[in-house]
Amino acid sequence: MTEETPEHAIHVHLDKLLAERNMTLAELAARVGVTNVNLSILKNGRAKAMRFTTLTHICQALDCQPGDLLSYHPHP
Repeated sequence: MTEETPEHAIHVHLDKLLAERNMTLAELAARVGVTNVNLSILKNGRAKAMRFTTLTHICQALDCQPGDLLSYHPHP
């Protein structure tokens, strides 16, 4: 893989969900129990992995399903 081609095709829609719920990243971080930095890495698509417990807490805090937060877009 090159720098131009990401290693994965998973897209994170955290910005959209936060905006829809009028919630800040800092507020979500406090509710989920993770740092702003870790959520920022996830939000910006730089995360290489996520624990299912973190995903569970994010879904609980945002009242959403994993499919609302993540989507798969294969590279052409």
